[in-house]
Amino acid sequence: MQKIKSLMTRQGPKSPQENIPDRSPDEIFRIPNKEELRELRDQPTDPQAEQELINSIEEVYFSSETLDIVKYELEKLPPFLNLKELEEYRDKLKQQQAAVSKKVADLILEKQPSYVKELERVTSLQSNLQLAAIICTNGRRHLNVAKEEFTEASLGLLANQRKRQLLVGLLKSLRTIKTLQRTDVRLSEMLEEEDYPGAIQLCLECQKAASTFKHYSCISELNSKLQDTLEQIEEQLDVALSKTCKHFDNGHYTKVQQAYRLLGKTQTAMDQLHMHFTQAIHNTVFQVVLGYVELCAGNTDTKFQKMQYKDLCTHITPDSYIPCLSDLCKALWEVMLSYHQTMQWHEEHDNEENAPASDGAVVVNTDESNFDRGYVKKKLEHGLSRIWQDVQLKVKTYLLGTDMSNFKYDDFIFVLDIISRLMQVGEEFCGSKSEVLQESIRKQSVNYFKNYHRTRLEELRMFLENETWELCPVKSSFSILQLHEFKFMDQTRSPSVSPSKQSTVAASTVTSLFEQHRDGGNPFEMQADFKEDETEDVLASNGYESDELEKSAYQEYDSDSDVPEELKRDYVDEKTGEGEGEAPPKSVSRETLRSRKRSDYNLNKMNSLILTNTTLNVVRLVGKYMQMMNILKPIAFDVIHCVSQLFDYYLYAVYTFFGRNDAYESTGLGLISSRLRTTLNRIQESLIDLENPPENSGTQPAVEERKEKVPSPHLSQLVNLTSSETLYGLAERVVATESLVFLAEQFEFLQPHLDTMMPAAKKPFLQQFYSQTVSTASELRKPIYWIVAAKAIDYEQMLVIMANVKWDVKEIMSQHNKYVDALVKEFEQFNSRLNEVSKRVRIPLPVSNVLWEHCIRLANRTIVEGFANVKKCSNEGRALMQLDFQQFLMKLEKLTDIRPIPDKEFVETYIKAFYLTENDMERWIKDHREYSTKQLTNLVGVCLGSHINKKSRQKLLAAIDDIDRPKR
Repeated sequence: MQKIKSLMTRQGPKSPQENIPDRSPDEIFRIPNKEELRELRDQPTDPQAEQELINSIEEVYFSSETLDIVKYELEKLPPFLNLKELEEYRDKLKQQQAAVSKKVADLILEKQPSYVKELERVTSLQSNLQLAAIICTNGRRHLNVAKEEFTEASLGLLANQRKRQLLVGLLKSLRTIKTLQRTDVRLSEMLEEEDYPGAIQLCLECQKAASTFKHYSCISELNSKLQDTLEQIEEQLDVALSKTCKHFDNGHYTKVQQAYRLLGKTQTAMDQLHMHFTQAIHNTVFQVVLGYVELCAGNTDTKFQKMQYKDLCTHITPDSYIPCLSDLCKALWEVMLSYHQTMQWHEEHDNEENAPASDGAVVVNTDESNFDRGYVKKKLEHGLSRIWQDVQLKVKTYLLGTDMSNFKYDDFIFVLDIISRLMQVGEEFCGSKSEVLQESIRKQSVNYFKNYHRTRLEELRMFLENETWELCPVKSSFSILQLHEFKFMDQTRSPSVSPSKQSTVAASTVTSLFEQHRDGGNPFEMQADFKEDETEDVLASNGYESDELEKSAYQEYDSDSDVPEELKRDYVDEKTGEGEGEAPPKSVSRETLRSRKRSDYNLNKMNSLILTNTTLNVVRLVGKYMQMMNILKPIAFDVIHCVSQLFDYYLYAVYTFFGRNDAYESTGLGLISSRLRTTLNRIQESLIDLENPPENSGTQPAVEERKEKVPSPHLSQLVNLTSSETLYGLAERVVATESLVFLAEQFEFLQPHLDTMMPAAKKPFLQQFYSQTVSTASELRKPIYWIVAAKAIDYEQMLVIMANVKWDVKEIMSQHNKYVDALVKEFEQFNSRLNEVSKRVRIPLPVSNVLWEHCIRLANRTIVEGFANVKKCSNEGRALMQLDFQQFLMKLEKLTDIRPIPDKEFVETYIKAFYLTENDMERWIKDHREYSTKQLTNLVGVCLGSHINKKSRQKLLAAIDDIDRPKR
């Protein structure tokens, strides 16, 4: 090793030229071609391992200083060499060299395109230099020719020509400069004419010309002025763009867009446009509300102008609330209409640009213009929801800024209708469901409706307590659809349009709002006609339709001037015809015609409706509630629940006034069904406030619960239910009960409409209301008319008369007892008084049947009770009982058409039981639990001695005592 080192020392360091291999420069600096580089690059290696190899290379190899690497490596050799170690070290160096070579190849391939491009640029520069050298050579040659061949005079001419050309160019430049100096006047004129595209075009041309003459000192100042003018044009252009947000003008907007396109700021213009629309919405609503606030305050105090919009809305008075809301929606409609027309303008403009030219060639759009149109389209589509959201928030703030709980019903419906129309606009504008508006109006509606319903219930209680239960004179053709409150049902459904088509018609109406008002008008201006004419042709003429009908029935044809000639004869032929085999002509007198008119009147009277003013008010309330449901679906369940409370309270009042009686249970007649009893108990627990309000006591929940209840109503003192002459207020009872039945019928008619408004999850409530409450209205007839039937006939007197009858006769009687005649006389008097009442109030057939049924049942039970009071009775006496009862039935059937006679078997079965043997009677007692213990006991006692002994009597009495008899 020392020998190798000493040999290198003696040789000395080589010169740089000696270190350079004997190769040409092209070989030294040749860049490997792509194939060689790819071969190096494509060698399978591990990138991580390569990087580790490169990192393991000593720093000295990366040094920029001149270094003899061979000498450096030899000096690193140890004093004693090991061949294996040298080979390993050599392999390591080879691996490092390969890794570096591959890394260099990767870098060369990566920079190859840049190298090729730069090489092309250098080659082009070299060609240009060569061309310049040729031009210079030719120029020098031509100058030498001119120097030798041209004279001084010729050169003078050329010089003068050159000067002339320079002066002509200077004159042209001066004229251009003079024109440029005068452009500011023209620019001002064009701006006043709102010719923004022309002004910008002129300004850009002037700037281009000014750049050509920028070497003149006066032009530099002009160029600066033109730039200021262009900025001023942009400012005015922005103002002009903002004007389109409220009142869109097609020509004006076209000029503005052309101007922005000339400036190359189409995208900037669209960004600015959305900012202006947002600002327009804010400024519009603020100015509208501010105007009404200042008008209400009577001054223009600056404190209102400094308020936030939210605070300003709280200063709107109830009187100005609706006009302000209407104007607010009108102003917002103008903004949305302008935006809608802006979108239409861009759609039409894009279609025109994409349309084929007149020669059949399609206009080629640049990539920049296509990008601009795509940007504008996306921006406009995105702005739809953004602008509608701003509109919703502004209207929401206004809606929630005032407590509407004390508004009049018509005013509140007016507000709902405006908001409903606004939501229709929003649905057409951007397909929005207007959740913000729905939630805000729902809050106001729930708040309003709770207060409104509470007030209406109190009014209903007042009406009921002051109701004298007189007939309300409505026409016989009356229908609730004739009432103003139900007019909306005619608007929502058309008999000639199927339900499936109605939605299509409604949709087409909604989607055409912007088209309908494109050329002017405002959908919210229609609100002025919202309140329709409230005159209704439902009441009888002057309130006395029945009197007019009766007068016309009795007086028609009485005046000879109004009678046709053929009617002036004594007889009128109703049937004419002469021929063999025909019956003789049938004639009728004038009196017969009058009688027919009377019968027509009586028929009309029989079909007259029975309802009261209170009933009509409840129906109107239901119509108002349904209007609210129709406009605002989210509170439909709350409203229907309140509608059910109206019916509940009316039903409970009628029952309380005319049907409540503690004697029901003792009758055993089952006057109140379990369903009706359950309904009455439910109403009393959930709706009726039976407690007196304590002073300063009770928890808050209890107070809130009592607010939902209404005190029980009290019957008016003007209603007399104790007079026997009026059958104990039968007329009032009929009017009250039948008006409730009428109300139930109207609810049945409205059920399909309520069902469509009710949310699907809440429909079981509606079904339960109809099945358990509405359907029970007619069931109140039994308890109400039972009170009349119980007092109309003196049943106690019948018992006294029957007690004086001797039933232990020894022979069969052919004449019935006097109590039968007395009882029939009572029924005749009852029938007479019933006819008197019917002159005041029409008594429907179901009512008449119930009354007669009650009276007959009570009479039959009185007869059984009289038979049960008998102490002694013979077989002939039992036959007399049958005779009396048969006589009673025969005379009763002449007074009433009820068939079969109620409780007929109840009497006959009891009479026949006198004939039963001991065993049969025991079985009979067990099977007939409808009789009272007293009646059964008396039956056994009367039979004692005839065919029942004392032992059997004790057995039968024990059987009677063991039976737990439920009341019938």
